[in-house]
Amino acid sequence: MRLLICGDVVGRSGRSVVRDELPRLRETLDLDFVIVNGENAAGGFGITPKICDQLFDSGADVITTGNHVFDQREIIPHFDREKRLLRPDNYPLATPGRGWGVFPDRRGRKVLVLHAMGRLFMDPLDDPFAFAARRLAEDGLMRTVSAIAVDFHGEATSEKMAFAHFLDGRVSFVVGTHTHVPTADAQILPGGTAYQTDIGMCGDYDSVIGMKKAISVERFVRKMPTVRLEAADGPATLCAAFVETDDSTGLAARIDPLRIGGRLSAALPDR
Repeated sequence: MRLLICGDVVGRSGRSVVRDELPRLRETLDLDFVIVNGENAAGGFGITPKICDQLFDSGADVITTGNHVFDQREIIPHFDREKRLLRPDNYPLATPGRGWGVFPDRRGRKVLVLHAMGRLFMDPLDDPFAFAARRLAEDGLMRTVSAIAVDFHGEATSEKMAFAHFLDGRVSFVVGTHTHVPTADAQILPGGTAYQTDIGMCGDYDSVIGMKKAISVERFVRKMPTVRLEAADGPATLCAAFVETDDSTGLAARIDPLRIGGRLSAALPDR
């Protein structure tokens, strides 16, 4: 199975590069399943139902989110209507939405998508390790599903790495989102799970993690409130991870970083 997960979409610029590039990537990489993290898609803060539809129309099969998931209040009831939209599962039980789902790839095979959020330097949510263990007790590779994809939304590299090693051999891949900066550690762990600490963002890198740099710099220099942060609107880079799994085990056969457009050096996996 050939899967792609795109990093945090930031603002109009990020949405544009996904809209322009994802349909072509589905064809050129012969993709079976695509996940897009959309938590910053609405001007850098959350996501709206309209933007969800745009990302699905561009070729996303599932949309994940993160700590900004509820910044746009209109998205709250949308979780009841759109099961392909996920929020981190380790939010409290009464929170709208869910953090996992089983979805068909383009050939009808089942893909389990797990979405969790870290707790170091983040909101004090429930234990993501316990959440993942409970879910994997219900669904397993080549037992109920053909692939298991994990988006771990977190700040601390140590927590992301620990989470991946905790799941090594039990899921197809674990990739990190949230910091918006792609890391250089894409690898297959000893148990066969693909991993990258952070896959970066889909946004303008002439910025401060996707936001207009003058406003962000002023906040650091003056340490005083400024005008509201705004998403940068220059040419964006689409950052993602491409993973191919072994059809006999569901574990990873390869993982390649992908970068297209904007300021970052290009990286496109061989087909």
